[in-house]
Amino acid sequence: MFQRVGSGYKRVKKSIREWIGRMLEGTHHHYSCYLPSPVGRGVDFIFRQFFSGITLNLLENRKLKGLPEDGVVVYAIKYKSYFEYLFYHTRYREEGLPAPVIGFDFYPMLLQPISRILQMLLARIDHFYRFLRLPDPYESGYLKDELLSGKAGLLALVEKRGFRKRFVDAYTDPLRYLIDLQRKTERPIFIIPQLIFFSRNPQRSEPSLIDILFGSEEKPGNLRRLVTLFKNPGKVFVEVSEPFNLKGFIELPQNRNQSAENLSLILRRQLLVQINRHRHAITGPVLKNREELKENILTNHRLRSYMEHYAEHRETPRYKVYKEADGYIDEIAAKYSINLIQIASVTVRWMINAMFEGYTFNSDVLNEVKRMARRGPIIFVPCHKSHIDYLILSYILYNNNLPCPHVAAGKNLSFWPLGSIFRRGGAFFIRRTFRGAVLYSKVFSEYVYKLLEEGYNVEFFIEGGRSRTGKLIQPKFGLLSILLNAYREGACEDLILAPVYLGYDRVLEEGAYLHEIEGGQKRPENFWQVLKARKFLKKRYGKIYVQFHEPISLSDYLSQQNLSMQEMSPKEQNGLTRYLGYRLINAIDSVTVITPHAVVAGAALNCSKQRFTYPQLTEGIETYMSYLFALDARLADTLMVDYSHAMALVFDTYVQRRFIEKVPSEKGGKEDGYYTVNAARRPVLDYYKNNGINYFVPAAFTAMAILERDAFQFSAQDLHKGYDFLREFFNNEFAYDVDRDTDFYIRQTLKVFTDDAILMPHPELKDTYNLTSAGYRKLKIFAAFLKTYFETYWVVLNVFMRYPKNFLNPKNRTRKIGSMGNRMLKRGEIELTESLSRFTYKNAEDFFTNHGIHGSEDSEIIESYDKSIRRYLSRLTV
Repeated sequence: MFQRVGSGYKRVKKSIREWIGRMLEGTHHHYSCYLPSPVGRGVDFIFRQFFSGITLNLLENRKLKGLPEDGVVVYAIKYKSYFEYLFYHTRYREEGLPAPVIGFDFYPMLLQPISRILQMLLARIDHFYRFLRLPDPYESGYLKDELLSGKAGLLALVEKRGFRKRFVDAYTDPLRYLIDLQRKTERPIFIIPQLIFFSRNPQRSEPSLIDILFGSEEKPGNLRRLVTLFKNPGKVFVEVSEPFNLKGFIELPQNRNQSAENLSLILRRQLLVQINRHRHAITGPVLKNREELKENILTNHRLRSYMEHYAEHRETPRYKVYKEADGYIDEIAAKYSINLIQIASVTVRWMINAMFEGYTFNSDVLNEVKRMARRGPIIFVPCHKSHIDYLILSYILYNNNLPCPHVAAGKNLSFWPLGSIFRRGGAFFIRRTFRGAVLYSKVFSEYVYKLLEEGYNVEFFIEGGRSRTGKLIQPKFGLLSILLNAYREGACEDLILAPVYLGYDRVLEEGAYLHEIEGGQKRPENFWQVLKARKFLKKRYGKIYVQFHEPISLSDYLSQQNLSMQEMSPKEQNGLTRYLGYRLINAIDSVTVITPHAVVAGAALNCSKQRFTYPQLTEGIETYMSYLFALDARLADTLMVDYSHAMALVFDTYVQRRFIEKVPSEKGGKEDGYYTVNAARRPVLDYYKNNGINYFVPAAFTAMAILERDAFQFSAQDLHKGYDFLREFFNNEFAYDVDRDTDFYIRQTLKVFTDDAILMPHPELKDTYNLTSAGYRKLKIFAAFLKTYFETYWVVLNVFMRYPKNFLNPKNRTRKIGSMGNRMLKRGEIELTESLSRFTYKNAEDFFTNHGIHGSEDSEIIESYDKSIRRYLSRLTV
């Protein structure tokens, strides 16, 4: 009987083990850290709907798709969160990205299918029965096999009692495990930090009651997370940080002999720093109130020492100096308000929709700027075309997950009530000159230092003010020098310079610019101008063009040049400031967008005849477009799609606005009729022509050098002398690329001219060219860009020619120059109305005084320049 019972028991035991074996499918590798994908139809549908409102940046996702095929993918989040785990598991699978199905120390048991729950329970019971301990996915090799089979994982860097688990309770550290795994495999392991943002708002220095009760915006509690997701799902977005190559990290010389434990500590710290810097780059630094910043600035050792010395030197009581400095901070400082920025974002969006036909920007480069923001504060350096430049740039940055920068604004904009609004939008105010205000200068420098030290991004206009001529103004170095000094004194680890081009089909201040070009005084900004600005809302101004240049890391540049700012003399630092200033201007020039308005204006103004037909105008347009295509210039999207249609539309617009007037013909119709440029509106067309003149300057100089030779055959070397003269002569007008020389531009332009059949290479003589008959006409079209400037400079030279050195003070000389220009235009000595520009007059005046011309007594130099200008103008006549 006992034998039969024992035999039956063995059969039952065998049957149970066979059943368990079938259930376990021959393995104990059934762990709750694995979450199947999809989880289940019903649950998966709920999750897809639940997470659908969270924004994924498609450009950021390219980082994941661009990883090597044999790479092992492990995502890293800062805090342990099942919400984030389930989000990445659901949405990444939808986007065709590696979805994390392995959760290091994540155990979503309740989401497992019932069959898997049973398998996990049986695996644990069977394993415990056999080995008297529970199965471990680390020790069993399960995690290694799953990761190497191509499955993605996810780990948290910070969790409750994380230190105790790793160092007291001896739990396996996921990072240490990955380091050990990487040392055993040749396949690279990529750890990719992930961030979910429930708000773009910066963290406050003092938490609010809501933060205390429901968690901060960085780490919201469950209730706050759900409320945000349901109330405003579009507010929640995801950022993917730079993938961390674990193999490369281990192979660093300083890491090769480190233990896995030490490497895991270093790795965790680096990943946390990367995540924190990425978050900082999106939200900005901790938002301190104005009084706290003010206190920090006024009580720092540098400024206090300076004020004590200043008081002693000026024999002024210290309290008066302190009071004066306190007043300067009030005059300068911004009062950054995230609430106002949110309101302004809505207002600017409405303004763009009401007044413009949208805006374009290069998001790929902006993403690179965003990436560089993790290294240090970004210094945005845009060109300055309009008062709305800073609104447009801040709007684009804010809506692409970058904090609005602190903007250096002229003190003239601090008027009530806009001054207060601008301050809350991040504007800090700067005087036009620091002359005689040494304490103000020091306080301002300390304020800038504090901005960089706190990590705020800064925006300033390197031109100093708005361009009234359409082209870039020569750089002003004052604020750039202050920023470089702050970097030198240790305000930040790196300074990222980001040049930005801002342009418009039509500029709002068109009428005001024409008034100032013709000699009128600039009208001071005030509240009544704001009220009058309502009239702009009734017009349409075309498109807005924003182009970001590749950011320039100051730290990288100094390292490449083997320079140290701490070791530089004042003269060397001034040289660096000037170099960077011109490099920034060159960078803006290189990303300038050519619009159809600029091309049509240039073709109309540079036409060799006063009366022209539309087909004749089109010839000039085609010549310019061929040149621009050859240079691979940045063109407005309308030019890329169908530039002939775009040009026709702009031409009709200029005719409707009476910039170009039709001269009736007998037959009538556009094709047979003649047109002429309205002389009174030429300066406005000149403004739009100058918007893209930077691309044409090398061609204009080269064409002028060829025409000056008055020969149909020449070599490239023959052009150097003429090109160098023009380059020097118009040094105050155009910013030349500091990294390229004359020979580069001549050869580049000659190649374009040859491809367009303007020139023909000599069949036998090397580096020699022949000018074609059709090419001669085209050369004049290019050289015509310089005619305005030659005439303006000739007007100024005539004033110097007529009056002795000290006969006129600067103010009277300016009046005389204006009168001389009007007189020469009436006499027919000059032909172009746009030559009467007081801004170009000033540049010409500075050029001649810097080259030894101060009055009629400098007759020898005057005669030399007079002959040169006459000779060039004679080549430009019909």
